[in-house]
Amino acid sequence: MPTTIPAAGTLPWRVHDHTLQVALVHRPRYNDWAWAKGKLDPGEEWAPAAARETHEETGLEVRLGVPLPEARYTMLDRDGKPADKVVRYWAARVVGGHGRLVNEVDDVAWLDHRAAHDRLDYARDRDQLRALVRHHQAGTLDTWPFVVVRHAHAVGRGAWSDPDDTLRPLDGPGHARAAALVDVLGAYAPERVVSSPSVRCVDTVAPFAAAAGLRVRTRPGLSEEGFAEDPAKAPRRVQKLLAAGHPVVLCSHGPVLPAVLDVLTPLAGDATAEDRARLAAASDAKLAKGEALVCHVVGRGAAARVVAVERHLP
Repeated sequence: MPTTIPAAGTLPWRVHDHTLQVALVHRPRYNDWAWAKGKLDPGEEWAPAAARETHEETGLEVRLGVPLPEARYTMLDRDGKPADKVVRYWAARVVGGHGRLVNEVDDVAWLDHRAAHDRLDYARDRDQLRALVRHHQAGTLDTWPFVVVRHAHAVGRGAWSDPDDTLRPLDGPGHARAAALVDVLGAYAPERVVSSPSVRCVDTVAPFAAAAGLRVRTRPGLSEEGFAEDPAKAPRRVQKLLAAGHPVVLCSHGPVLPAVLDVLTPLAGDATAEDRARLAAASDAKLAKGEALVCHVVGRGAAARVVAVERHLP
């Protein structure tokens, strides 16, 4: 059986002079024009790899947007044996970076979608371009991420002797997942981090916040205790975050998350059936501990719509 080589990449996009443009890279090794992409490092997750490879090849820091069709094709591995390469792609907005070419690339070209279609060297790369253009035409390309995180694994209630359950900390696997979330969340470049004040929630997102130079804003209504006292507070917090329309991470507890997702689920009418099912399943199961559910949102407030959904399981 052929081995599988996982890789990830992006289609950076912008609107310039009212025209949609995408960034292609030229690789001198192959003398081809393609999308910025590369293989996953051992143990790396897909989304962080897409953002990392884009930065390594172009010097651009990106925020991942809606997922795009993956590419599958057969190639020869380093031993000269057939291998199935699977590349996952995302639309991406440039949010920073120096733009200097860094690795394996000698040119980056911003082209309108017709010129990009003609310059791409591989027919398979046009699948992602067509999907990106469809999103643009449908008004579902310019998204911002609303990321819902369930706190990572914590010390068990039975092993915790302090009567204040809000102080119960993460255990070893929980801290490891919090560390892994740094790159997962970083791929979506959130600008705000909101959390239950319980230690196990704050410590799940604190490593990312520290790496991103953000502070964790705690809200009592997102805690189990605050939710039990007033179940309306958590949904109101979600509504406020939707009204603000800033890329955000919200971390809370299993018993609270169905109320959080009950606000987001009705907004997903324009998402695919698969994405709606993914959101419903996450709500029913309360998310796995340490999971990040990424809802790609267009608009804000009453006009907000969830147009794509991703689940990043530990």
